[in-house]
Amino acid sequence: MRLKDKIIIVTGSTTGIGKAIAKRCVAEGAKVIIHGLEQELGEAVVKEIGSDKATLLIDDLSNEGAAQRLVDFTMKTYGRLDVIVNNAAFIPSSDIHSTDMNFFRKVLEVNTIAPFALIKSALPFLSESNGCVLNIGSVNAYSGEPNLLPYSVSKGALMTMTRNLGDTLHRENSVRVNQINPGWVLTEREIQRKREQGLPDDWYKQIPSVFAPAGRILFPEEIAAAAVYWLADESGPISGQVVDLEQHPFIGRNPPKDVTTIPSKKS
Repeated sequence: MRLKDKIIIVTGSTTGIGKAIAKRCVAEGAKVIIHGLEQELGEAVVKEIGSDKATLLIDDLSNEGAAQRLVDFTMKTYGRLDVIVNNAAFIPSSDIHSTDMNFFRKVLEVNTIAPFALIKSALPFLSESNGCVLNIGSVNAYSGEPNLLPYSVSKGALMTMTRNLGDTLHRENSVRVNQINPGWVLTEREIQRKREQGLPDDWYKQIPSVFAPAGRILFPEEIAAAAVYWLADESGPISGQVVDLEQHPFIGRNPPKDVTTIPSKKS
């Protein structure tokens, strides 16, 4: 019960990592605001968790005033706010050739500006409760996959914002801000993306060891377990930190370039 009686907003929590975090928060004693775009999926999550421990708000964070509506809804429902988990994200496949300016702005709006707006709207209440923020980033923030250009840029900006606000808000408002960067995670959306890319439905059972030393990729529940530390009081005064959650060293990694990674045909 490390989150006993805490009131927590988890954006993008109708599926995937956000859903897993919301469920884990409730298991640790919190009450949560489930948020996302899909009414039916959101209702299913609330039913699974229990309506006495979760409430649902469907809204697009890129819409004008969405952040303030989410904060107002939380305060009206629970009367306090302890934690924000900025998990909602737009993850389109695109590179410089397939990205126009409006599309780029849309990605930044959802992935970077919306978290900023939510923190800004919630700051008075987070300050009152000595609360915290956990931003869910991505290891793509450091450079990114070739077909995830706007997404990678948006997560890089989020990482800088985490470090900046993690310093200033901690000193000035008693609000901690930290970030976790998940690696490759087996979410419902990732399965759908790979299907759209032409891979078979069981693609995740045959991941090369260079990508998955464990023989599999990460599960949402594993990210949720790691998230709890940053949401709980046990993380103490730690703020402004970005932690990568991947099964191999990410920065500076240089896999072997031999038959273990390069396909070859023997005569």
